[in-house]
Amino acid sequence: MEEWLRHLTENIKPINQEVLKAAQERLDSLTKPKGSLGMLEELGKRFVAIRGSLAARVEKKAVFIFAADHGVTEEGVSAFPKEVTAQMVYNFLRGGAGINVIAKHTGADVVVVDMGVDHFFQPTPGIFHAKVRMGTENMAKGPAMSREDALESIRMGVEVAFTYAAKGYNLFAAGDMGIGNTTPSSAIFSVLIGKPSEEVTDRGTGIDEETLHRKIEVVKRSLEINRPDPYDPVDVLTKVGGLEIGGIAGLILGGAALSIPVVVDGFISTAGALIAAALCPTVKDYIVCGHKSAVLGHQAALEWLGCRPLLNLNMRLGEGTGAAIGMWLIELGEKILHDMATFEEAQVAEGEEAS
Repeated sequence: MEEWLRHLTENIKPINQEVLKAAQERLDSLTKPKGSLGMLEELGKRFVAIRGSLAARVEKKAVFIFAADHGVTEEGVSAFPKEVTAQMVYNFLRGGAGINVIAKHTGADVVVVDMGVDHFFQPTPGIFHAKVRMGTENMAKGPAMSREDALESIRMGVEVAFTYAAKGYNLFAAGDMGIGNTTPSSAIFSVLIGKPSEEVTDRGTGIDEETLHRKIEVVKRSLEINRPDPYDPVDVLTKVGGLEIGGIAGLILGGAALSIPVVVDGFISTAGALIAAALCPTVKDYIVCGHKSAVLGHQAALEWLGCRPLLNLNMRLGEGTGAAIGMWLIELGEKILHDMATFEEAQVAEGEEAS
């Protein structure tokens, strides 16, 4: 492992158990039966434990849409041409996408992170320029990128985390945009959780049966040609990954180093989470899984991460849509922890509140 990455991962510590215990004691003192608000209690407790202070509040929330193109689209694995990646970035910047609607409702800012879109974007508000290269190579013919590019994609994700932490953001969500990116994600799933291609490759954007069979074969061929090392997550990212997937892994590592929780979205974001957790298992403590994607194989990855999804709404859009809803639930949990009255404050006898 490269020195800067080793230094970063070695400084990621388990979440604060003393704060976790103090938060549980406060939750148990609130005017409700113990545990009656279920996962909302867990989310509030976990947020303050990650932040390292019982007094911690959600200050500013950001959904980062990591965007990049993929050379594997040459194999006809997507229902859309790769030009749609850049077109959707402009849609995000105009506020017209699903994530914009959800983020506005939940009070989160949307930031597009250009990791490797095959298009040049002018400097504009709402976009973080982190382009490593103009998309990946076709992984069905050889490595998706160089090891140096893979490491740079992770480093840029870390830089996003540190940049926005300095601006006062203390709750992150990871989303994605990249035509063809379920194909490298499926390959990453297959390598890191040890599942055959057929069990982790789905229709993505809604491809037909013939295209699905071709996509499965492309994933198999990519793994056979490249032989990624499952014990070297950077090698996996290099050979069958994507630049936005590396960026998401970096955001998670950076968030953990800064004691900031990161809510991951669906299939592609979870591929980034797998890379991050394979590099540093401790980051699992800092990952919140926003929802269970309707895409095949996502549940197996969630189990590998030990992550219980907050929602199951049959969603498969990506963009950070499920993660943005998850962020709102975390904030709600934090408000319950801090803003509900205790039995003593409300002058209610414990065990005698309405059931």
